[in-house]
Amino acid sequence: MTSTPPPSGPRHFLDLADFDAATLRAILDQAVALKAALARGERPPLLADKVLAMIFERQSTRTRVSFDVGMRQLGGQTLMLTGAEMQLAREETLADTARVMSRYVDAIMIRIISHDDLLELAGAATIPVINGLTHRSHPCQVMADILTYEEHRGPIGNARVVWVGDANNVLASWVHAVKLFGGTLVISTPPEYGPDQALLADIESSGGAVTMVRDPVQAVDNADLVIADTWVSMGDTDADERRRVLRPYRVDQALMDKTAPRSLFMHCLPAHRGDEVVAEVIDGPRSVVFDEAENRLHVQKAILCWVFDVGFVGS
Repeated sequence: MTSTPPPSGPRHFLDLADFDAATLRAILDQAVALKAALARGERPPLLADKVLAMIFERQSTRTRVSFDVGMRQLGGQTLMLTGAEMQLAREETLADTARVMSRYVDAIMIRIISHDDLLELAGAATIPVINGLTHRSHPCQVMADILTYEEHRGPIGNARVVWVGDANNVLASWVHAVKLFGGTLVISTPPEYGPDQALLADIESSGGAVTMVRDPVQAVDNADLVIADTWVSMGDTDADERRRVLRPYRVDQALMDKTAPRSLFMHCLPAHRGDEVVAEVIDGPRSVVFDEAENRLHVQKAILCWVFDVGFVGS
């Protein structure tokens, strides 16, 4: 099943790989313009009378608050739902849920573990569906990451980006992003928690833009951006083993000292200081993690404008 909608269908935002670079760049430009407008005290009501349903399978802080606030700042409304509150808990199909919700609201943002479930929902919906996170990808987060890097250091296409830790959904979206925007991505993971076959195929199709280096010290050499993520996610049952295997991949000051002089550190949060990163780094001068978190708001506002196909604002 493809996640790309037909030309006459709804404008879903499911994976970066579904888009060309020009479309994603236009969304980023809109995010910049909306952020600047908000700084001037302007909240253009581009989505007045629109209602966004937000469906969450598990807990959320940044995704929930940023989409909720963003929709309100654009003049729209939100409806917060959880799977446990809906008939999904009684095994109503996602396709039927999509058909019903399409009669009530104007778009759906869903944060759900199974990517196949996301595709089932989007395939049956007649309104836009936005991927708030699945186990396979996290496109909204990586768009915010790119905006954050470019605010601080310029075009991401000039950057050497290094991922340190285990392979996960954010990494998958970074692989998609580098293939579209340029730059290079170096992945440093232990073999036990490396990319799966689908992600390996994406890496192999990158034309050399994405490489794998097992040794994290070697990987971060001259890096412009180092990215880490939590080692133990919701649902993981092997926390002690993961910490044991991933311990050499902790981002500490000694590792950051191997990077380029003006390198940055990113983490999508929540962070566990002492596990994947030490406090000295994440709370230090190279860390832009809270800029990342803020930029989720601005990027997602731009994504909402794109799925509704409303006019972009000037900067």
